[in-house]
Amino acid sequence: MIVLTGATGKTGAAAAKALAEQGAALRALVRDEHKAAPLKELGVELVVGNLADAGAVSRALEGADKALLIVPNSDQQLHLENQFTDCARQAGVRHIVKLSSMEAVPGATGAIPRIHIESEKHIKASGMAWTMIRPNFFMQNLLSAASTIKEQKKIFLPMKNGKTGMADARDIAAIMAAALSQEGHAGKSYDVTGPDLLNFSEVAACFSDVLGTRIDYIDTPLDAYMKTIAPFLVNDWHVNAVAELFAEIAAGGLEHITDTAAQILGRAPISLSQFIRDHAAAFTAT
Repeated sequence: MIVLTGATGKTGAAAAKALAEQGAALRALVRDEHKAAPLKELGVELVVGNLADAGAVSRALEGADKALLIVPNSDQQLHLENQFTDCARQAGVRHIVKLSSMEAVPGATGAIPRIHIESEKHIKASGMAWTMIRPNFFMQNLLSAASTIKEQKKIFLPMKNGKTGMADARDIAAIMAAALSQEGHAGKSYDVTGPDLLNFSEVAACFSDVLGTRIDYIDTPLDAYMKTIAPFLVNDWHVNAVAELFAEIAAGGLEHITDTAAQILGRAPISLSQFIRDHAAAFTAT
């Protein structure tokens, strides 16, 4: 039995689908049973409860031997992840696969990377087998720019000329599924990128090519961008944490790519062009 957290999100749902197609026995801890209806259709057993409730976590983990840990970024994230790890160890789980971050390296100063560093340490100290899946910028983040791409033909982000090897959540999920269903992934930390190292002017050019209309990247002052995203995030902590991550990209801190996806999946990772084609309806006016 594999227990899933974050299974109603884009990455978790894709991992659940990949594992279900392999015939894996799956159980998901979900807050909203209605939102989790697609999981139920896949044959995933649902446990309704909050990740903050140790009792619900323990119920979900009963009899499980593996677990996927995906927790949204928040000021409570480290507590939730450490509590889940402790409950998993007590339940006899043998292997945890965690969604971490490529920025989680010694000397990291950002709030989110520091959370991942401490969570990774706690998992590694638990005695359970572990695998860390460490992307940086998700292609799916670009869906938040869909309205300005449609209405203004512009992408507003505070990235300057920084580059990133953004990855598609579907590839990240497929690597998670492999780590949970195949041998040989225990004790591994996988930095995951897409196939191309791009700045956001190049991202805009890719949108232009695929959509057949000019899309421009507008480098936005970080303070102005923070004001734009504030209404959509939980609190000031989250706004500041996202700003730190984007500032690192702008400063050139993530300018490298890996062949992890190709090595594990046996195919080329999804390109940005393919992502745009797959989501073209979100980026074009109807």
